[in-house]
Amino acid sequence: MPEIVINREWCKGCYICVSVCPRHVLEVDQESFDHGIHPVVAARPDDCTVCRQCELLCPDLAISVLGEGAETPAAEARVEPAPGPAPRPLPAGWTTVASPLPAGRYFLQGDEACAEGAIAAGCNFYAGYPITPASEIMERICARFAELPGKRVFAQMEDEIASIASCIGAAWAGAKAMTATSGPGISLMVENLGYAIITETPLVIVDVQRAGPSTGQATRPGQGDYMQVRWGAHGDYEIIVLSPWSVGEMYTETIRAFNLAERFRVPVVLLTDEGVGHLRENLTIPPDVRIFNRIGPSDREPPFGGRPVPPMPVFGEGHRLLVTGSTHDEWGYRRTSSAKVQAELTARLCTKITDSLDEILASETYLCDDDGLDLLLVSFGFTARSALGAARMAREAGYRVGLFRPRTVWPFPAEALRAVAAKSACVLVAEMNRGQMLREVQRVVPDARGYGKTDGEVIAPGEIWAAAKEWLR
Repeated sequence: MPEIVINREWCKGCYICVSVCPRHVLEVDQESFDHGIHPVVAARPDDCTVCRQCELLCPDLAISVLGEGAETPAAEARVEPAPGPAPRPLPAGWTTVASPLPAGRYFLQGDEACAEGAIAAGCNFYAGYPITPASEIMERICARFAELPGKRVFAQMEDEIASIASCIGAAWAGAKAMTATSGPGISLMVENLGYAIITETPLVIVDVQRAGPSTGQATRPGQGDYMQVRWGAHGDYEIIVLSPWSVGEMYTETIRAFNLAERFRVPVVLLTDEGVGHLRENLTIPPDVRIFNRIGPSDREPPFGGRPVPPMPVFGEGHRLLVTGSTHDEWGYRRTSSAKVQAELTARLCTKITDSLDEILASETYLCDDDGLDLLLVSFGFTARSALGAARMAREAGYRVGLFRPRTVWPFPAEALRAVAAKSACVLVAEMNRGQMLREVQRVVPDARGYGKTDGEVIAPGEIWAAAKEWLR
């Protein structure tokens, strides 16, 4: 009988393995982890034919199939991150709810999975303007809001400026709000993005990147918004940006984006690209989802101070609210001439993020040996899939090549990268731009090199492997 080894800690619940198994050997377990993921279990190992499709297609290298006489599978090449400090107790606000979409297996587009993730996270207000390659998110939300019970608002706005502005207003009326767009729309949103940051308004912005600048190539992929979503607004601030690489993560990372937005009262950007947005893969929806609901203030508790992430009141519930984009004190009063208030407000907008990195950062390593690497690839989004393919090609050629993939791209997981880069002879960053993440990686590894591409085509694994070979010679 073959041995099926499943690393339950690495499994992120994409359930590709469940979907591809021709003998239905694998199932989704009813038990869930604290973070809400239902792990995969080998329910009928006797039926396994050792085709190993589940092992080959698992993006997390969490499953191994050992036939008689088989060698160690790829999963053993994945390295657990170095243990850090014990996580702090989670604050109040977390709850588990039933999934709005019936549990089961679906064949969805990435944009559609994003819409379902938003609904699962409790999104009840969506405003947007159609734009390729993000329009399918809007279309799915519109159709699903009409089917679901409860008060939900869908609005097609006249442009992206109005879209994000209405999301800010909806959030202050108590809604969980989201908008989705692409590069040209992000350019229009950045002024109100800054307003949402200083007013500490939770909302989710999905950026399905395309080739640019300006209107560029509407139907072609790109990753040129990496720096814009971090630095688009003016002033000093911190923002959270997540980057999925699969249809499964378009669902789970959208949920995480809402949870982080509500937890830290900050706009969160889901930075994806045309490749992931229009990708179709199998997705298994679990029966429930873990979400964070906004915490309201007690009597006489200031809405803009008093603790790192103050509770957020709602208009219409009796609170006397002042909400302004100008410098304000903890009660919302404008203090545009006070050096003390400006310094304290700016510091808190940053430290509420930078002091909670253990709750925000997420990254993964693949094929990273404990005894060192010839080369470490660093990549995000759709390009990371090609980079993992390139790493496997390099392994077949006899080189020890691994992959570091940030799921949280801002704040950048510098310490996690530093740990794996320390045992790598060199680092190569692959991305569909002209070296935007490379500059951040070089803060950690100054001699890191980059391989970029900006012709509106995805980067194939062979291209990354060819660039790596030039350096390995």
